[in-house]
Amino acid sequence: MQPASTRPRLFGTNGVRGVYGQELTHELVIDLCYSLGTYFGKGPIVVGNDGRKSSPALSKLVRSSLNSAGLDVGYAGLVPTPCLQYAAKKLGYNGGIMITASHNPPHYNGLKPTASDGVEISREDELTVEDIYYSRTFSRIDGNGNDYLDEKVVSSYIDAAIALVDSDNIRSKSFTVVMDTGNGAQAAVAPMLAQKLGCKVIVVNGHIDGDFPGRGSEPTPDNLGLLSDTVTSSGADFGAAYDGDGDRSMFCDNTGVIHWGDKTGALLVRHLLAEKHKGAQVVCPVNTTMMLSKVAEQAGSEVIHTKVGSVEVSREMVRRKALLGLEENGGFMYGALNQVRDGAMATALILDMLAASGSSFSELVSSLPKMYQFKTKFVCKSRQDIDNAVKACIEHGSPKKVDTLDGAKVWIDEETWVMVRPSGTEPLIRMYAESTDKSLLDSKVEEYRRLVQSKIA
Repeated sequence: MQPASTRPRLFGTNGVRGVYGQELTHELVIDLCYSLGTYFGKGPIVVGNDGRKSSPALSKLVRSSLNSAGLDVGYAGLVPTPCLQYAAKKLGYNGGIMITASHNPPHYNGLKPTASDGVEISREDELTVEDIYYSRTFSRIDGNGNDYLDEKVVSSYIDAAIALVDSDNIRSKSFTVVMDTGNGAQAAVAPMLAQKLGCKVIVVNGHIDGDFPGRGSEPTPDNLGLLSDTVTSSGADFGAAYDGDGDRSMFCDNTGVIHWGDKTGALLVRHLLAEKHKGAQVVCPVNTTMMLSKVAEQAGSEVIHTKVGSVEVSREMVRRKALLGLEENGGFMYGALNQVRDGAMATALILDMLAASGSSFSELVSSLPKMYQFKTKFVCKSRQDIDNAVKACIEHGSPKKVDTLDGAKVWIDEETWVMVRPSGTEPLIRMYAESTDKSLLDSKVEEYRRLVQSKIA
């Protein structure tokens, strides 16, 4: 067996992903399932999938592989990832596997394993699974497992989410919500959840299609024009957009402005710290807005920073028994339900916040501390180019300080930073920057953009 330091990693930022039929072959999936079966040790395991074209075939392959390893499997069907994770935690399973490539392009797919606590397996356990995979030390349980349909997954999830918000107050407001489900799995759950909370729901890109023809699988301010236009033309209270597997959400205020997840996350944190969870810790990646730190500080709460990646945030939340977590890309984590990203739960919490405040979405956003933000990405030819660019940013100039928890977060002053880090899922460098001073932000973004481009050209 190859030493762990030299063999290829199977797991990326979120599970095992690749182009279906190329990196993600049937042979790899079968052996990975035997490895996961050995890791889990016993069933039943809950398996669900998103709406990608390759997902039905992969679902059958995953379930039959687990069955042949002797494990019983409950099939959740086509569901958002948070529903699958909730089922793994609450419906008597010993773990789960979600078949999804989240926001990756249509020709990708992947497997995202979940532990029995409803959270993606830890980085340490990912390495354990890889050890089993590469050594082929698969355990064998006598007999074949059973494969059965679990029809309780969606209904039990929706009931649990509704129980965590003030449903009577929300229903009394008769909100109108526009949802861009992005042809993804959340089309099966989020509109139903909002309707059960008394909302009028207008759905765009609502038919599930693994090619994501409406606006692609990843919601960004650049591709949510239809959501914005529909919110303003219908006079809706807000809009919500979801990624391919429904664990992330982006929100549009009542004036049609699309907001990144860390801004709406800061709003939700402020609401939850004030109304439900005074003094609770907030866990987030190191690239999160200073807005969150200011909101938490005002509420007397502590912010804990992690490496980028939902697994990092979720597992830190589990370790600390934290109730609040978020990512800038639209992943909000509410530990009262489950310590994972959850687009539909975040939508229910937005409704709870609007009902409690009596203010419009745009009014609430305008009350946040003012920050200027910038985000972009650079396509790279090699890992060496990525490493060279990050190293150059660490060594550049004379900043106030540099955090190297994940890539390089360069602090220009107390309220200005630029961060570069390698993507965990694609051959990219991601750049983030933030400041209270727009002219300083623009200047530093251009300076570091030129530096990165000089190393990857």
